[in-house]
Amino acid sequence: MIRSALICWLLLVARGNGKPTERRPRVHQEEPLSTLQHDDKQNFDYDHEAFLGQDEAKAFDRLSPDESKRRLSIIVDRIDSNKDNFVSEDELRLWIEAVQSQHMFEDVERQWSEFDLNRDGLISWDEYRNVTYGSYLDGPLTQMEYNYTHMMARDERRFKVANRDGDLSADRQEFMAFLHPENHEYMKHVVVQETMEDIDKNGDGFIDLKEYIGDMFTAENGLEEPEWVASERQQFSEFRDKNQDGKMDREETLDWILPADYDHAVAEAKHLLYESDSNKDGRLTKEEILNKFDLFVGSQVTNYGEALLRHDEF
Repeated sequence: MIRSALICWLLLVARGNGKPTERRPRVHQEEPLSTLQHDDKQNFDYDHEAFLGQDEAKAFDRLSPDESKRRLSIIVDRIDSNKDNFVSEDELRLWIEAVQSQHMFEDVERQWSEFDLNRDGLISWDEYRNVTYGSYLDGPLTQMEYNYTHMMARDERRFKVANRDGDLSADRQEFMAFLHPENHEYMKHVVVQETMEDIDKNGDGFIDLKEYIGDMFTAENGLEEPEWVASERQQFSEFRDKNQDGKMDREETLDWILPADYDHAVAEAKHLLYESDSNKDGRLTKEEILNKFDLFVGSQVTNYGEALLRHDEF
């Protein structure tokens, strides 16, 4: 099963988007707060998903407004981490980030039993390698089969970086960093290294304009170059290549694929605070949040919804 999944992934990589005129993106976007359009004039659905998580926001429809307010009141107590009876912008941001990180925890839990073969609460590199590449390691390659040696070496290098204590056995946090390196600060250099290895065709340790464009677009005979390619050339010259030496180094590549100039969680926290802070003191009371409960949760469930349903707090 793992081998088949790898083959499918390789086919997708090789084909890109399927159309030679379409841009093949390389930027690692953070997990979106919501796929919905953010337009409060129409509804607060975006805010609900950002505050609660997508699945739980949908489940919220089962609750009455009074029940929603009651449960939101419990959530406010959880968000108020310093217990000063106010919710600050930073506490809102931390909550939203925790909600949006939940998918990574679920991804780890979904895969954990498959790789923790000896059930010791850790995943060793040998366990991961044997499950992922076992059939490749056990038998000779056919002519049509992909050689996984490079991919396995890359996985091993990433696994070792994620494994901060160096024992080659990952706990859940380390395995999460392995699966989602773009979301962990200490793993970002690995993402940059893998990206540069993919794009730097001449092996000089830099990404020049030809390599940059070639990663997103491959010209075919008789095919007119799409307009966005010229725009990308301009982006490279004016914004990507910051020191104007005609190529991107590691720092410039990091700025490109993992942009840090916009934080969706910060933006949403500011928005919720601005819309709910009736006395404009820069912080929210529980009363202010409950007065605007439809902005936060409407008549739906919170991110802790189903988990909290199993506890006496509700």
